[in-house]
This record gives sequence, C-alpha cells and structure tokens, in this order.
Amino acid sequence: MTRTGIGIQTAQKSAQREVGQIHVYDGEGKGKSQAALGVVLRSIGLGIHSEQGNRVLLLRFLKGSGRVYDEDAAIAALQKGFPHLIDQVRTGRAEYFGRAEITSFDQHEALRGWNVAKGAIASGLYSIVVLDELNPVLDLGLLPLQEVLDTLQNKPDPLEVIVTGRAAPKDLLELSDLHSEMKPHAATDAALEGIEIYTGDGKGKSTSALGKALLAIGRGIDRDQSHQVLLVQWLKGGSGYTEDAAIAALKASYPKLIDHIHCGRDAIVWRGQQQPADYEEAERGWKTARDAIQSGTYKTVILDELNPTVDLELLPSDPIVETLLAKPDDTQVIITGRCFNRPPYFDLASVYSEMVCHKHYAYQGVELRRGVDY
Repeated sequence: MTRTGIGIQTAQKSAQREVGQIHVYDGEGKGKSQAALGVVLRSIGLGIHSEQGNRVLLLRFLKGSGRVYDEDAAIAALQKGFPHLIDQVRTGRAEYFGRAEITSFDQHEALRGWNVAKGAIASGLYSIVVLDELNPVLDLGLLPLQEVLDTLQNKPDPLEVIVTGRAAPKDLLELSDLHSEMKPHAATDAALEGIEIYTGDGKGKSTSALGKALLAIGRGIDRDQSHQVLLVQWLKGGSGYTEDAAIAALKASYPKLIDHIHCGRDAIVWRGQQQPADYEEAERGWKTARDAIQSGTYKTVILDELNPTVDLELLPSDPIVETLLAKPDDTQVIITGRCFNRPPYFDLASVYSEMVCHKHYAYQGVELRRGVDY
C-alpha cells in the first residue's frame, strides 16, 4: 500500500505477520459493524482451507436476541456447515437507549458479554475476536475501561481483535494498532436512495462491502432466495482471496443467491504502468455490473474497488453515472475503494462514508495477514 499512488493488495503469496493486531473502527459514518462482518467472512473462508482452522468469535454488544438481524441467516448457514469456525454471542437490549435510560439489566448484559470476551481472549482457541459495539458500551460506562485495556494489552500474541462502534475511548485508541474513523459526508441534492460509497485511506472499505454481502445474503435466505447478490471485484485477479471460500460455501447451499467475479491481473496496477489486459479486465467487470444493474434481477450489486479502477482511467465515469441514474429503485449499489480524483458519481450516493486513517500497522512496516487484510 502507498499514499502516493493507487494500488490494491493482491492475493499473491508474500510474507505475512504472525502477531495479531488490535483494530478499532469508530466514527459517525456507516460501515463499522459491516467491516467487522467482512473480517468474519474472510476469517471463515481462510478456516475452510486451513488445516489448523481459523476460529472466530463474533461477540455483539447492544444487539440482544429479541431482534432478528439481516446477517443472522447467513451466519447460521456458515455455522451449520462449519461449526468449528465461528461462534456468535449477543448481549444487551434489542433497542437503542441513552445514558439516562441505563438499567441494571444493561449493566448485567454488558458484564455477561465481557466475561465471554475475557474467556475467549485467554483461551487461545480463537484466531480472531470481534467485539462489535464495544465502544459505545465503554462510552456509556457499562464496563470498567481499565480492565478492558489491560485484557487487550495482555492478549495472546497471535490473536487479532476487532473493536467497533462510535465514541471509542482515547485510551483504547492509543492502545490500538489500527484506528479507522468512518466519517459521514452529507448527501447532495442529486443523491439517489440505494447508492452507498465507501472510500478513503483508512481500512474498512472492502471489508464493509463484504459485510454488506453477508447482510444481503442473509436477507435472501430469509426471503426464500429472492434477494440475489452480485459481487464484482476489480483489480483483484488470480486466486487466494480468503473470502472466496466462504462465499463459495454459501453459494453451494444457496446457488441462486449470490454471484461473484474477480477482474484484473494478479498484480498491483500502478498509475502510468497500466497494461492492455488491465483495460480489458476492467471493461469485462463493468459489462457484467452494468447488465446486472439494468436487469433488476439483483437486489444488491457490490462494486468493490470500482473507485481506483476509475481513478486509474481503466474505465470512464460517464457510463457509470448513466447506469446509476437509471437503476431500478429497489436495487442497492455499493461502491468501494480509495481515489485521488473524486468521480462525478459520488454525488449520487445517499450514503457516503470516508474511512479516515488515523493509524495503520501497514504504514509502520508491519506485514498484512490472510483472513483479515485479504
């Protein structure tokens, strides 16, 4: 990765770190819990093909069992097929509440969840522990902050910890190895409902898109396979992306629910070094995406890394604008990727979340990790 050019991490084999990092996703923008779900999908995918397994705990605060969430059916399907790879625990109420409305039940549920987290962290059984919505729990004073910090600081070295939610405490941000803030941008007058853009230098763009895929797949399962999903990934040719195996497993169980294609060479594309194949692969992906959006067959179309593809001038932006303007009302389009030159279709987004990088281990020379970063 670099701050001076556009380049996407490929799945080519390379050195990778063995020491787990502490990630914090916070901010007012959308994408925090989605990013956590995306890491879950990648981790399960890696575990499917790993002899040692890659077990993940998804612990969700403030998301009680009294409510059904879109992703539940997809997670349940993965648990059924691969029960050794994922555990999910929910705590708290199913509805939003403020500081003045805290009850003894809320405190009890937060402590119950934290006791599960402490046990999981100490056990050494998990490679990834996701603490979804832990930040607002800490902000509300439902857990002892110092105990949380001490536990995370003394975690087993291989363990990766993902913490999400608004209002992350300053001390937690200082302890973290990665801090990505989801910053919302106001929609313009031209915005269309159902278009979401995730961009910026921070981590969380593609993982948010994968989380959206999990949400959409879950909706499709609950609606008797009526919610079809297309995931198009540009600049990610070749094989070895860890999410592929989990998506393939879901597709095997629900063949009409999701289609997934990769476009591009198995190499990083830099500005000024584009090859003819890069243009051909970009156009191939766009033709598939355009036809899918126009058809109305797919209810969710995810265009992963479309932004850098346009920024590298591998695709023109005008046909994209035209296609988005004419999309069916009930088709949701998710667009991801960093870019230096803001394309005009950004004005069409009803949700525009910028991942602001405050801290990232990759910029400190720390290697990336399969099942988390790609």
